[in-house]
Amino acid sequence: MIPRDDYLNFLIHSKDKQIIKVISGIRRCGKSTLFELYKEYLLNNGIEKNRIISVDFEDMDYEELTDYRKLYQYIKDRLLPDGMNYIFLDEIQHVPYFEKTVDSLFIKKNVDLYITGSNAYFIFGEFATLLSGRYIELKMLPLSFAEYCIGNTDNIPVSEKYKLYIENSSFPYILNYDNDEKEIKDYLSGIYSTVLLKDVVARYKIADVMMLESVVKFVFDNIGSRLSITKIANTMTSAGRKIDSKTVEKYLKALIDSMIIYRAKRYNIKGKQYLKTLEKYYVADIGLRYMLLGKRSTDVEHILENVIYLELLRRGYDVYVGQIGDSEVDFVAMNGDGITYFQAAASVRDNETLKRELKSLQKINDHYPKYILTLDDDPTADYDGIKRINALDWLLKK
Repeated sequence: MIPRDDYLNFLIHSKDKQIIKVISGIRRCGKSTLFELYKEYLLNNGIEKNRIISVDFEDMDYEELTDYRKLYQYIKDRLLPDGMNYIFLDEIQHVPYFEKTVDSLFIKKNVDLYITGSNAYFIFGEFATLLSGRYIELKMLPLSFAEYCIGNTDNIPVSEKYKLYIENSSFPYILNYDNDEKEIKDYLSGIYSTVLLKDVVARYKIADVMMLESVVKFVFDNIGSRLSITKIANTMTSAGRKIDSKTVEKYLKALIDSMIIYRAKRYNIKGKQYLKTLEKYYVADIGLRYMLLGKRSTDVEHILENVIYLELLRRGYDVYVGQIGDSEVDFVAMNGDGITYFQAAASVRDNETLKRELKSLQKINDHYPKYILTLDDDPTADYDGIKRINALDWLLKK
């Protein structure tokens, strides 16, 4: 198992605290494996095995426990009274009214509770109402490039590993297929179908699956481009797929909730305002994009942008697309320490391209860090405080 240290440390830091630990993320991103790593940590640090209770709701052995009353009784019967019990409920969205069980367990002083789900919907509605302020959420993604390089032990250059990372996939299990394209495509196709049918179609009662897939393909094909709901509807209608804006909005919400795509909203840097139109969309895994669109769709710059966007999320930033005057900054990354600005470019060896990438950052009148991340294998450079660095080096180092 590849160590997922940032995620694991989050759980270790939260251990025994009177708060529910919620791990969300797209299917097969490694949530169950994270539980296994954490349970191993508990066992290695003095927690007895009979104090750990696990239920995986995608395992048929536990199908009866999808009744929330039976689930509660099952766990209650196994709780030891003289110390802390560690409860792991994996893919809890399969349990209707699960929040009632979770709330009843939460109020017990000898329960440390951990739950996962593959659809953001599971922490909306009744869960959010009933348990507001009682949980913390860890948003999990597939492997970072650094984690992928740990798992891929081939003796090849880092640039080749990056190529495999984006073409094959960042889903952890992909590393077991030894770069077998057919097996990888079949595996990704299974993930895609499961997300679409279980987390989107079934949850949102979508009747026109072909139209939904058309929206998915359009968004996947336009990662890193500014899009509006109206623009998507009009473009698809012009191409012979008649769809209205309201339906597009419903489909996008469902896809975002399933965590197969992410939406980056825009931010006016000078006015310090959040903008409501022309967001950008990114996909949770570039391998899924290749699987769906084929190798023809090799937009190197937007793919790099997608990889950087997800990495910024992993590093705990809130990420926006920056607007300053008539210029755009790829990412405005905010956290408790302030703001960092990023431009992503496949190459800036051409002087005109370099000027264009610098122009947006030069307009920003503050002293926060500014970077251009590029695939050029060149030494780091500094342009009056704007640093140009190799994107792969940045992905591998924190």
